[in-house]
Amino acid sequence: MELRRINQTCFYFHGPVNIGYVHLNSQGMLIDSGIDKATMKKVLRQIKENELPITHLFITHAHADHFGGAHYLQEQHHILTIAPFLEEAIMRYPVLEPTYLFTGNDPLPELRNKFLEANPIRIDRVIEEGQYQIDQFTFKTILLAGHSYYQLAFHIDNVLFAADGYFGEEQLFKHKIPFLTDADLAIKSLYKLKEIQCDGALPGHGEYEENFQITVDKNIKYHHNLLNWLEQKIICYPEGLTHETIVADMCLHFGVQSTQLSQWVLFRTAVTSYIIALIKQEKIISEIEDAKWILRARDKK
Repeated sequence: MELRRINQTCFYFHGPVNIGYVHLNSQGMLIDSGIDKATMKKVLRQIKENELPITHLFITHAHADHFGGAHYLQEQHHILTIAPFLEEAIMRYPVLEPTYLFTGNDPLPELRNKFLEANPIRIDRVIEEGQYQIDQFTFKTILLAGHSYYQLAFHIDNVLFAADGYFGEEQLFKHKIPFLTDADLAIKSLYKLKEIQCDGALPGHGEYEENFQITVDKNIKYHHNLLNWLEQKIICYPEGLTHETIVADMCLHFGVQSTQLSQWVLFRTAVTSYIIALIKQEKIISEIEDAKWILRARDKK
């Protein structure tokens, strides 16, 4: 984890999952906490070496790679922990993440790993989208739904910590089918991101950029390409396709090799998010036939 300065008050620890940091006088706030104890140890070591304070933690959304290090942090420091509405429930009870990924069933042991289930943490304050003054920090939170249920970006001192509201270009193509819960909401959040006035933005995965709108446009294009492929696929089968077939065909077409259940449930959720978008956009219809979930193109009048 490399500590990088953005401006006088804003920094970030650059790694597979970025961790933001804001320093104001005697107080310091981390934005997200990485995936585990080892990651947080690296962050705390650099904070100590640079004689920086650590008093607050803001977690953008309840995915294990963004809050997995918080349990260790809370053990080591007296820290005020802030989290978004709804997302905070998963942070208190992390078994909810593998549970919802497993469509509500009790998750099998192989799903209960640090990538899907972090250690539980204490949440001191729950917030929603809006303007806040908490101790020495004056900031704005912006709802960027679609990747997670109530993900909040963090805007302070003209820097946007955008979490997984968008992905750096390398990360976007690496995962092939990015994890989303609702592609329609995710695309709307990307357009919302483009309108935010700031000096630059940091995604949860990628590099800080002043002209971040270029990368956001690439995200929009990428999601639209996936949506268009899926729509055309369904149009080619007037009799409809089962949900299971669509998940398999889309993963195979885009080169996703998910041989482990813990990977596959993530891609199933991601593919389903694009199905949800097409249903919401009234481009396909959803029906249950012979105990199967069938998706077919909507008849054009």
